[in-house]
Amino acid sequence: MARPALILIPGLLNDADLWRDQIVALADLADCHVADITQGETLRGLAQAVLAKAPARFALAGFSLGGFVAQEMVRIAPERIERLALIDTSIHADVPEREEQRRALNRAALAPGKFHGFGDRLLATYLDPAHIADEAIVERIRGMTERLGPEVFVRQNSMARVDGTHVLRTLACPLLVMCGENDRLTPLADHEEMAALAPDARLVVVPDSGHMTPIENPRVVNEALRAWLAGLAPHGAPGPETSHPADRATQQPEPWPPDPAGQSSTAR
Repeated sequence: MARPALILIPGLLNDADLWRDQIVALADLADCHVADITQGETLRGLAQAVLAKAPARFALAGFSLGGFVAQEMVRIAPERIERLALIDTSIHADVPEREEQRRALNRAALAPGKFHGFGDRLLATYLDPAHIADEAIVERIRGMTERLGPEVFVRQNSMARVDGTHVLRTLACPLLVMCGENDRLTPLADHEEMAALAPDARLVVVPDSGHMTPIENPRVVNEALRAWLAGLAPHGAPGPETSHPADRATQQPEPWPPDPAGQSSTAR
């Protein structure tokens, strides 16, 4: 029997390396493809480009900005998506103050001089405190930033984020919502709201993690995605819109975010 297709969508200034551990861990369950969201100008354009290369039916997981792209794909072609995972992301559109912050960041990114990407101050908002000094994690994040650069940052950062409340309320497929317990950019309360909206949703809280859960705690992320792909509740979670206590226990590609000024910014 052919393995089901799984499309993985990275976040702002992330490439396929974001999903490296998941591609390996899920290889026996799914045919994994990482979407390229570096070229479009709008969420709708990105969603249409990913759908154009996707098989007729597939599972879909979106991280951070990729979660917004995934929601747009549901708007366009809900009948093609077998199950949805939204990881460290949001359903809320930008408020005017946030839109102005994005414009300022874009100006800084295109100013003469070196593109700073993930400086130390920004990393402190992205990562759990236990990982800020982890050189392997830090270099992996900075490597993605350096490969993609300021032009990709400006394109992705300029995209209008669209409210996804209606998408989740009318979602017809199973939903996995996953969030780092110490995510300061897209906090747990936002993910609890998402899980409460969808008819068939489960929430998994990833321990000892900030925003970058696929890299910070791949074991828990992989286990949750495996259970989701198999149509099971993570660790036997009792039902929809629930996070089982076991989900909080401490545990440790194929091609298909950043603050230019070294100051705080959101990854989504």
